[in-house]
Amino acid sequence: MNSNLSNLLVAFEEYLSVTKALDSLTISSYISDLKQLETHSKKVLTKLSTTDVLAFLSTFENKRTLNRKLSSINVFFYFCHIQSFTHEKIKIPMAKVPKNLPKYVSNEEILDGINVIDRRTVTGLRDYALILFLYASGCRITEALSVQRTDIVEGWLKIRFAKGEKERVVPLAPVATEAMERYLSEQTLASPYIWLNYRGEQLSRISAYKIVKKYLGVSPHVLRHSFASSLIIGGADLRVVQELLGHASLETTQIYTHIQKQNLAETMHAYHPLR
Repeated sequence: MNSNLSNLLVAFEEYLSVTKALDSLTISSYISDLKQLETHSKKVLTKLSTTDVLAFLSTFENKRTLNRKLSSINVFFYFCHIQSFTHEKIKIPMAKVPKNLPKYVSNEEILDGINVIDRRTVTGLRDYALILFLYASGCRITEALSVQRTDIVEGWLKIRFAKGEKERVVPLAPVATEAMERYLSEQTLASPYIWLNYRGEQLSRISAYKIVKKYLGVSPHVLRHSFASSLIIGGADLRVVQELLGHASLETTQIYTHIQKQNLAETMHAYHPLR
């Protein structure tokens, strides 16, 4: 726990960690938002009114930023209410933000991009295997970089450091498994982690971003979208996709349904006699 926090924020931090099972980065973001609110209002957090909170939120023009701050604030005041730290139950509705459709690349574009990688070197083998791994697993980049050799057994990947610290298990495509095995057979650096830099250290997020960007022109997260999009286009059940992605809510996964509709429309226009 952070020794620079007030007793109230320390208690809230523990609530987020133990009860809500949030990861450390999310918890730090919540605490930072609340300290920012406290500084702006110049009041003790438990003495704030809805008007004070709205005054703080009015300083943010970007609706996504506003909603992120508001999420922290609403969770905090819910915590205060159930702990009887406050009498007023403050809860402010989120601002409506138009959903951006997820960007994705097709299977053909991914294969074309990685086929130019020189696989005569360990680095080339790593880059090739990493991109296939991200596309085959749908992992978040932080999850992927935390994977250890023992986390893959008989084509199944155990994701132990998932968002919210929830574990899940996903199958890996044989082509991705084979690429990883070839890379690891040439990797002589001693480490429990799979994805390493030339010094034998765990590959950083920045390095992984540069690798994917170099060959595909997109970020690693787009490969997660591509994984989900490929499954939806192939006819996968939305709840199965939710489980594979590790989404807590089906609502989060439903953003991909537009791809299914688009694919159905294209098929209709291509093959129906009245097209």
